Amino acid sequence: MTLPEGFAVRLAPRVRVRDGGRTLIGGAPIRVNHLSARARDLLRDGSLVVSDATSGRLAEQLIGSGMTEPVTALLDPIDLDKVTCVIPVRDRPAELDRLLVGLDKAMRVVVVDDASIDPERMAKVAGRHGADFLPLHRNVGPAGARNAGLREVRTPYVAFVDSDVVIEPAAVARLLKHLHDPQVALVAPRILALDHDGSWIGRYESARSSLDLGRHSALVRPQSTIAWVPSAVVVARVDALGEGFDASMAVGEDVDLVWRLDAEGWRIRYDADVVARHDHRTSLRRWLHRKAFYGSGAAALADRHGSKVAPAVLTPIGAATAVAALAQRRWSLPAMGLLSGVMTWRLSRSLRGSDHPVRTAGELAVLGISSNLAQLMHLLLRHWWPAAAVGAMFSPRLRRALVIAAVADTVIERRRLEPDLDPVRFAMALRLDDAAYGAGLWAGTGRRRRIRALLPDLRIGVRSP
Repeated sequence: MTLPEGFAVRLAPRVRVRDGGRTLIGGAPIRVNHLSARARDLLRDGSLVVSDATSGRLAEQLIGSGMTEPVTALLDPIDLDKVTCVIPVRDRPAELDRLLVGLDKAMRVVVVDDASIDPERMAKVAGRHGADFLPLHRNVGPAGARNAGLREVRTPYVAFVDSDVVIEPAAVARLLKHLHDPQVALVAPRILALDHDGSWIGRYESARSSLDLGRHSALVRPQSTIAWVPSAVVVARVDALGEGFDASMAVGEDVDLVWRLDAEGWRIRYDADVVARHDHRTSLRRWLHRKAFYGSGAAALADRHGSKVAPAVLTPIGAATAVAALAQRRWSLPAMGLLSGVMTWRLSRSLRGSDHPVRTAGELAVLGISSNLAQLMHLLLRHWWPAAAVGAMFSPRLRRALVIAAVADTVIERRRLEPDLDPVRFAMALRLDDAAYGAGLWAGTGRRRRIRALLPDLRIGVRSP
């Protein structure tokens, strides 16, 4: 399958251009791409429109590596009558009514009632807006309800939208444009808060919800910057979905679907410029329960997808750097400097096509060390915190490492997000978020008696960028 003529791409914002435009650093996962003179001419201004076989191959290579993203504004719209909107719902008549008010009548809408207490009331809400109503007499969960709706779809595309979401038809239309790329199976928007009650949890969720994947669009791949997309809103190609979601999974079914599609060779995209609004949980008890619920799904994902669910991805040099930082000895900084030098030297040997291989390798080494330290912080504070907390009772160095990691993580996240929340309460919410997720993660692995979801992915050897 090839990109159609007129398909436009541009360099992703976080791709670094070096050597006068001949070398690109970025992608998903990060890599180095050396362009030929012809390719550099085609991409001279950072954008490219497919006009022939040569430009098509270049656009395909760059978009498939995550170096570029589609310029959907230049693509023709896809008629909304080619998409069916499937809404799984259970006992949310007011939320369902709010969602249906904003949907375009050009779309066929199927409301799947997942065994509500009062299905007649739900049917009246759906009927008032001209939506088809599909009642299920047994509660099968969100994944099963979506699959039941999928079986009713007769259009080439489907939009799954949860009932606690508000999305405009224009947003669905913009997401549909991504499907001009015949390799794209599924695309998702950015999920932001619909509203909040002014509480400190509500303001934290507005800035750092688990469903908000950030302000940068990306190609979605396991163990990359954006590794999954939530199923709160997705638009997909029906013939790529097969039987749909795994209905046996109570949590993580959206991650499972994305990773299965990726393994089959499909592309999945996250479009941060398209926004849907979601009713976030803001009561402390429900919020903590939801965070733990998300963490509990990692063990089942590890059974299905192995190391893709690993909480960290490290090379031996990366692991050694993390150990040196954690040791906090006099030799730690010199050791980290030496390891950075070794990493730079090894990378430079595979970057001889660059005008400045050592400089480029040094840039990559800095990115690698930063990533390693960030992963170490997240392991200590989020994924491994139960073990770290026990160890800290006996080790002053581990206590110090936890304090440093918590302060650094709070400062970094606060600068990145600029939340409408004072530093103290933001720090408290951040640590509660990590604690709840980690508790759910350990509970899930305990129930399955398998620890694979807790183990880093240690990659032996250095891969050529």
